[in-house]
Amino acid sequence: MKLNLSLLTLLVALVAANFGLSDNPTHRNWEAMPEMVRTIAYKSFSANPNFADGKTLQLPPEGTIPQSAAHVGTRPGPVVYQIYCQPCHGGAGKGDGPVAMRGFPPPPSFLADHALHLTDDQMFEIATHGQKNMPSYAVQVPPQDRRAAISYIRSLQGGAQQ
Repeated sequence: MKLNLSLLTLLVALVAANFGLSDNPTHRNWEAMPEMVRTIAYKSFSANPNFADGKTLQLPPEGTIPQSAAHVGTRPGPVVYQIYCQPCHGGAGKGDGPVAMRGFPPPPSFLADHALHLTDDQMFEIATHGQKNMPSYAVQVPPQDRRAAISYIRSLQGGAQQ
């Protein structure tokens, strides 16, 4: 009852404050962080004091995958794995990717007994529909690319196919 009364009091106070504020279109509202609203736009090749090298145009971060490699269609398994699997599962499939190293629950290793005994179709279903913390990749990754990634995972497992 006290919580409901407190919430009602807060609601009435907010409504009263809303009516109490003037609705004057010539007067700018208060902005908490005006520099976030109106930032300085720099041209690509102009000088920029925000970077150590003074350039606006910067190189992409290390490990960035070019858009040409992220096109839709059949891609090589290692490329699909690098884009979609490696961030969580790691380069060797041990579940030690950069996402897992930054606090996200690590995925199971592809080298674990359970993963070694999964059929390709079971792995395809997991990639398609997701499982536990892993999201579905049905929309992002075409079926032929999911199959290519599974083939690459099998090579990481030493060719052990079920």
